[in-house]
This record gives sequence, C-alpha cells and structure tokens, in this order.
Amino acid sequence: MSYEMIAIFMFATMMLMMMTGQRVFGAIGGVAAVAALTLWGTGGSDIPFSSAMKLMKWYPLLTLPMFIFMGYVLSESKIADDLYKMFHVWMGPLNGGLAIGTIGLMVLVSAMNGLSVAGMAIGATIALPELLRRGYDKRMVTGVIQAGSSLGILVPPSVVLVLYAMIARQPVGQLWLAGVVPGLMMAAMFILYIVIRCKLNPELGPAMKPEDLAEYDRVSEHPLRINFVIIAAFLMLPFLLQAESVSAKTILVLALAVGGLAYVTRSIPLFYKDVFLKEKNRLLFSGLLPLIIFFAMMVPFVNGWTSLVESSAIGAMTAFLAAVLKGRMNSEVFENSVRNTLLISCMFMWIILAALGFGAVFDGLGAVKAIDSLFTDQLGLNPWMILILMQLSFLIMGTFLDDTAMLVIVAPLYVPLVQVLGFDLIWYGVLYTITTQIAYMTPPFGYNLFLMRAMAPPEITLKDIYGSILPFVLVMLLALTLIMLFPQIALWLPNYVYGK
Repeated sequence: MSYEMIAIFMFATMMLMMMTGQRVFGAIGGVAAVAALTLWGTGGSDIPFSSAMKLMKWYPLLTLPMFIFMGYVLSESKIADDLYKMFHVWMGPLNGGLAIGTIGLMVLVSAMNGLSVAGMAIGATIALPELLRRGYDKRMVTGVIQAGSSLGILVPPSVVLVLYAMIARQPVGQLWLAGVVPGLMMAAMFILYIVIRCKLNPELGPAMKPEDLAEYDRVSEHPLRINFVIIAAFLMLPFLLQAESVSAKTILVLALAVGGLAYVTRSIPLFYKDVFLKEKNRLLFSGLLPLIIFFAMMVPFVNGWTSLVESSAIGAMTAFLAAVLKGRMNSEVFENSVRNTLLISCMFMWIILAALGFGAVFDGLGAVKAIDSLFTDQLGLNPWMILILMQLSFLIMGTFLDDTAMLVIVAPLYVPLVQVLGFDLIWYGVLYTITTQIAYMTPPFGYNLFLMRAMAPPEITLKDIYGSILPFVLVMLLALTLIMLFPQIALWLPNYVYGK
C-alpha cells in the first residue's frame, strides 16, 4: 500500500471514530499511535513521547489556563451582569438598542474570555430573557446572541488561536493582533444590520419607554466608591509608560501592591470617597472594568515590557483583584473557577498532544506533498481555488464538529499545504476562525444551533433558531470575503506593532 493510501486510510478511520461518538483526543491519538507502531514498529513509540515533550516545552501554553481562569472569574462573579445593565440603560431608548447593546456586551465578554461558548451562555442567560420581555422579535434576538458569541474566538485573548499557534508554529501575539480589526469589523457589521433592519421595521426592536428608564434617572442608593490608592496608581501610569525599560516583575509587584493596598483600605474613610450619581451614570463605570483588565494585560505586552505568558498572568490577577474589590469573590466562585479551569485546560492539552502525534505521522508519510501535487499538478487548480475548497470543507465539518476538533483534525494537513501554496499563516488563522464560526451556525447540524436550543426558553423553537441565523451568516460571509480580498485587514495591526 502506498503512503498516500495509508494517509487516506488514517484520515477516514479517524473520521469514522469521530462519527461513532469517540472522544476527540482518543480518536486522533489512537489512530496516530496505531499507524506509527504499524509503520515503524517499536520505533514509532517515540512519536507520542516527542509530541509530549514538544507540548511541555512550549512556553506560551501557560497562557491557556491563565485566560480560562480569567474568563471564569469574571463569569462566576457576575461582573457580566453589570455590563448588560449598562448597555440596557444607555442603548435602550433606540430602536434595536438592546440588541446593539448585546453585541457590545459580547465584544467586552470576548475581551475577557477567549471561548465562544462562554459568550453564548452569558447572552442566553442574561440578555435573551430581557430582550424577549421587552417585546423584541424572538428570531432576531436569537440570531444576535449566536452571532455575537462568534466573536469569542476572534477577539483576543482567543483560546482557539493559542491552539492554532501551537499547531501552526506561529507567534500567538501576532495572531491575537490579527484578530482585533476583523473582530471589531464584524461587530460593526452586525450593529449596522440591526440598525437598518429596526429602522425599516421598528416593531422588531421597540425602544424602551421613558417610564421604564425613569428609575435609572434617580440618584442611586449604591454610591460609586472612589479609592484614592487606585487613583494614585493611574496618575503614576503616564510616568511608567515613559520609562525606557520596565520589567515584568516590576509591573507584577506594583499591581499586587496597589491591589493589596486598595483592598486593605477599602473601608477606611481616609482612603476613599463615596460619590452618589444617577443610576445610569453609575452603571457607565461598569463598562470600564473589562477595558481596564484588557489594557492592563495588553499594553505591557504590546510595548514589549512583558512576554505573552507574563501578560496572561497580569490579566488573570487583575480579574481576580477586580472580583475581590467588588466583593464578588467567595469560596464558591473561586472553587468553580479553578475546577473549570483545570478541566478545560486538561482537555485542550490532551487534544493538542493527539494532534501533534497525528501531524508527525502525516509528515512522515509525505501526505502534504502528495495532496499538493494532486491539486496543482494533476487537477490543475490554482492556489486560490484550493484555499476556497479548504474553507468549504470547514463549513461541512462544522455541522458536526466544534472548532477545536476541526482544528486538530485538519491542521496537520491544511497548515503545511497553506504554507506550500504561498499564503500567510497568520492571515489563514483568521480565515479559519471566521469560517468555523460560520459553520457552527449553518443548518441543519450547526453546533451553535443546538447549543442555543438547549439554553433558550421553550417558546423559542428549533425552527425559530434556524430562521434567525441566515442574515447573520450572510454578514459573516461578507466579512470573510473582504478579509480574503484584502488581507491587510487582518495583517495591518500585527505588522504595525511588530514593525514588519
């Protein structure tokens, strides 16, 4: 049997095991292990061992548990609830305003949590009941939540892009920056669609009545507490930014010192002042928290003061301190956050290990060169036609697989092929994330469709969910086409920051 036939047999066996309901890492790693031992005997046992060592030595992998922990702390401590109230009050007077606010909520949640499932859960539990209660069209709002959650794996910090970086051997920082402009562009396109549709048909998203907003115009019973320690830290920030070299250790020590001192002095009148604002103005400050966490994490990294791993530690620590200072951190929140972080981190590590082993066997068989020869020499396809076919395969696989499974199944095959065809792997990482999210939402078996059905109230049927997603899929296809035609949409920011 030729090596090409062995590679096809491996891929078919893996897909068959996946369709029978086997765990992703078991199906991929099992096929790789059996193939390696069959082809190369006992020497094939070196492949999983070397893959494990490669995984353990990949320093940026430490970002994975940091960002997962950060996301769970912010989710479990109900900080996202405050964000939605802010958008609820400030965007409510507009037609479709609450739907626009939901997209804004998803952008901020994505900047705090790199998983699209987390955005879906927050949107379905916080935003959806309120949107339905305010008389919004149920089809439109389910589409809004599904589309907004798709930003979770594109806007940094994206956990999926960390996995792609590991498999494609690309810098995580550049991939994150490459996702910023496309993510914000897609969010803006979603908002533009909502505005136009609600302008043409105001009944789809009725504006909140003045009497509903009256309670937010009154002075709040809950004061905004201004801590002078934190204010002093922000006043010192410009001087820190002008410093020629700032070590990560210095930043961590200063952040810990400020957080600890703010916590100790939170109830001492000398160190704080309570300011009573209108409820709507008080809620506006809730939107600053995720931005503070995001910039506390990204500014040192972009300026070269910290490595990616050190920045992820700053983000996790800042989120933890924010929950403590708001009085939301307790033993239950901490235990749930740590437990879920451990579960998801271990799951991702097993999947990456299996993917590396599978990719090593594929490389040994020369499968990539064979497929490149098949497409370019025998079928006569040009690189762009091959790229489009690859994207279409993602759309098909997305009907029954999640983004991580798709990545680890086809990355050993597609990533080297993309490189051989002459395309930029950073740019392709952005195309991959958008395409998988489109596949998630494409009937009849899109992963997000059934996830939405499980979280939605009984009055929203599967038919409603299917009917809600078409316009947003078309918007995402338009965004994907623009990024394919104009790669600089994705590449401008990383090229600018890294001076290419």
